[in-house]
Amino acid sequence: MIKKRIFLAAASLTFLFASPVLGPAHAAQCSNSGAGFEEFKRDFAREAKAAGIGRRGLAALADTQYSAKTIQYDRRVNRALKRGNTNFAKFYAKKTKGLRGPAKSRLKRNQKVLRKIEKRYGVQKEVLVTIWGMETGFGGYTGKADIVTSLASLTHDCRRSGFFKPNLMAALLIIDKGWISRSRMRGARHGEIGQTQFLADSYVRYGVDFDGGGRDLIGSSADALASTANYLRAHGWQPGQSYQPGSHNFRVLKEWNASTAYQRSIAKFAATL
Repeated sequence: MIKKRIFLAAASLTFLFASPVLGPAHAAQCSNSGAGFEEFKRDFAREAKAAGIGRRGLAALADTQYSAKTIQYDRRVNRALKRGNTNFAKFYAKKTKGLRGPAKSRLKRNQKVLRKIEKRYGVQKEVLVTIWGMETGFGGYTGKADIVTSLASLTHDCRRSGFFKPNLMAALLIIDKGWISRSRMRGARHGEIGQTQFLADSYVRYGVDFDGGGRDLIGSSADALASTANYLRAHGWQPGQSYQPGSHNFRVLKEWNASTAYQRSIAKFAATL
């Protein structure tokens, strides 16, 4: 997945935590290598504790190891984004290959819950199913990377430390509250979680429990789809309006994914359903 705009870069979670302002001496320091990672964890743990993170969340942070593979992956993605030159036809063909039949099947199989989601949030069901399919093959593969390890490594890394810090804090909150167990906190290399690949900060902000079983964007397709709709609505989606290029809703898709090719692919494929 090309990085989506669910990153709320450098945003704080102060609306969730009644945390005091911490002095510079307690700020976790970044590094462009694994050097100082244990010290970084200790400093970040102090910040997290002051922000209200409890025993389970702090234990999850303490259990992490620096992941050089995560940083290498981040560098590869960054180089690819800088090169740009995405051929839309090739991108679209790759992202939607074999998707039509399963997408139509999911629309039919989940029509009841999709109608409820569309009624509540105003986001068309074909858009949600397209995102679901393009992100993880309808939940078929959500990633195997350890989320806390990935986010801790990326927050420790100086390139985008501020970008990932609120997501690391949110991941610790998710574990601390028991929304996802530590052992199930696995996803993509940049920390994306669940069937539509939310980052932890957006999981906290926009994730919803739509089936009464707890907020579970990994195991519950209803929760994942409703949360995606909630996210789009929160970013200005207009119910029942066009989502094709040039429209207001198409611009909202940019908040889901910064890649124009990705936005166009969602709009084009959804229109075929």
